[in-house]
Amino acid sequence: MCGICGEIIFDGGTPSVTAVERMAEKLRPRGPDAGGIYSQKNFVFGHRRLKIIDLSDHAQQPMHDPDLGLTLVFNGCIYNYKELREELQARGYRFFSSGDSEVILKAFHAWGPDCVSRFNGMFAFAIHNRDTGRVVMARDRFGIKPFYYSEQEGKLRFASSLPALLAAGGVDTEIDPVALHHYMQWHAVVPPPYTLLKGVRKLPPATYRVIEADGSFKDTRYWTQTMGPKDKADEGKTQREWEDELLEVMRRSVERRAVADVPVGVLLSGGLDSSLIVGLLAEHGQTGLNTFSVGFEAAGGEKGDEFKYSDIIANHYNTEHHQIMVPSSRLLETLPETFGAMSEPMVSYDNVGFYLLSHEVSKHLKVVQSGQGADEVFGGYHWYPPMLNSEDAVEDYSKAFFDRSEEEFAEAISADFVGDNYSRQFVENYFAGISAPRPVDKALHIDTNVMLVDDPVKRVDNMTMAWGLEARVPFLDHEVVELAGRIPAELKVKDSGKYVLKEMARRIIPNEVIDRPKGYFPVPALKYIEGPYLEFVRDYLDSDTCRQRGLFRREYLDQLMDAPRDHITPLRGSKLWQVSLLEMWLQTHGV
Repeated sequence: MCGICGEIIFDGGTPSVTAVERMAEKLRPRGPDAGGIYSQKNFVFGHRRLKIIDLSDHAQQPMHDPDLGLTLVFNGCIYNYKELREELQARGYRFFSSGDSEVILKAFHAWGPDCVSRFNGMFAFAIHNRDTGRVVMARDRFGIKPFYYSEQEGKLRFASSLPALLAAGGVDTEIDPVALHHYMQWHAVVPPPYTLLKGVRKLPPATYRVIEADGSFKDTRYWTQTMGPKDKADEGKTQREWEDELLEVMRRSVERRAVADVPVGVLLSGGLDSSLIVGLLAEHGQTGLNTFSVGFEAAGGEKGDEFKYSDIIANHYNTEHHQIMVPSSRLLETLPETFGAMSEPMVSYDNVGFYLLSHEVSKHLKVVQSGQGADEVFGGYHWYPPMLNSEDAVEDYSKAFFDRSEEEFAEAISADFVGDNYSRQFVENYFAGISAPRPVDKALHIDTNVMLVDDPVKRVDNMTMAWGLEARVPFLDHEVVELAGRIPAELKVKDSGKYVLKEMARRIIPNEVIDRPKGYFPVPALKYIEGPYLEFVRDYLDSDTCRQRGLFRREYLDQLMDAPRDHITPLRGSKLWQVSLLEMWLQTHGV
């Protein structure tokens, strides 16, 4: 797990080592253990390293293989690297290191860009070919590892974070109207290639890009999730058979993500998903497991922790449990740091929770497993059951997920940014392009492959990597997701969701955790914005910078600040927090 960056020149000029050094320095928190710069002809690659696999200097990056003429920068982990290494050795390849980075280099030489289809893991990488001048960039199936880029005249820069590109300079920082619409409408989900800034784009998940020496390129999507039965055998399976298959694939996924040359812990919220991970690791024979939970002070009559349930699992499996309680004063003073860790503005209240939790965890470990993805993959959200027999999938999905009407959007935003209903159009086009048995399958597909990538997954990456902590997500093993797509929707959304996962989990973990009310990562103070939190928000929205930017209409901002509790989205989020977060993020990053 690391930070990568680089600059590639297409017009015969000289790449800027200084620009790449600035990007690499900005990425230092992602890779505090080591760093390196490699320059050759028309490119410069930079890298910051977090030592997880092959702790020796042999695995340093940028990794250059002079015999193959290939140079690599890589962020992530290939869990099946040992099996691939054996296969490559049988083909005659010799290795100078024992980690997964060199396996990518050799695999690329052996199989070309399609090597990514053989990888089980999370990854973002760039490979330069000395002989052709060609560069290949790739991102894992669910975008667990980020890949941002900026195209400028005659060159391209890329990095693991958007702020790193800003540090290099020369980025067009005008607000992108399409991305702004997605942010304000689709609960801050901004699908690729867009970001809030016109000058920064992101490589889509499950995609590799081949860039020729002249700058021309072609994108290839190498994986897609299919929905519905694979064959006649699937159509006849019983619930028990689906549970058996699910248990087998989850066991493999959790075991894969225990591969490391350092200890691996678990972020234990006390919910079904993280508890199941702990149970499967215990079943696999792991002892002395470190688990971590975080809680906050109550606010607005709402409890701010779920320690009751995380304690059940910690005691049941005798883990080394760390319970972290965050006082309100610490929460407020940490918010600016949290904005600084965001590659893009993310509205979920639990960003600061993950940020503070990751800080504490990083004092003990470098790697954890986390339960993100289960709700999207196995139908855990409230909007899925009504869509089982929906007659208008786009309308029903939009009513559940979109934060405000087009009329309210026009009231909130400067007229310069009011245009088409981009979010609605995106969902319409996406649903039309999916072959799926039921409307609910379309909703599960878009949430797993779009919403999940640019909300929960991005959040976990940004907040953990701010402290040099690697987070692994077993529910996003592509074999798990492929199986989930085949399981009938009724078995997923039944009984408030994740039914088949819950029934399988009864074989592993205590029922009292499975049958508890659905939980979340509560941070009440950011949902009920009042007192010092309201003043904190007001300082940003009433600032000269915000007024001069003119992005929001003043009447709308005043309306939200006068009565924050009266302006809540269908997903129970604060509209005031959403607009203020965007402004706070822009100011934090000097935009």
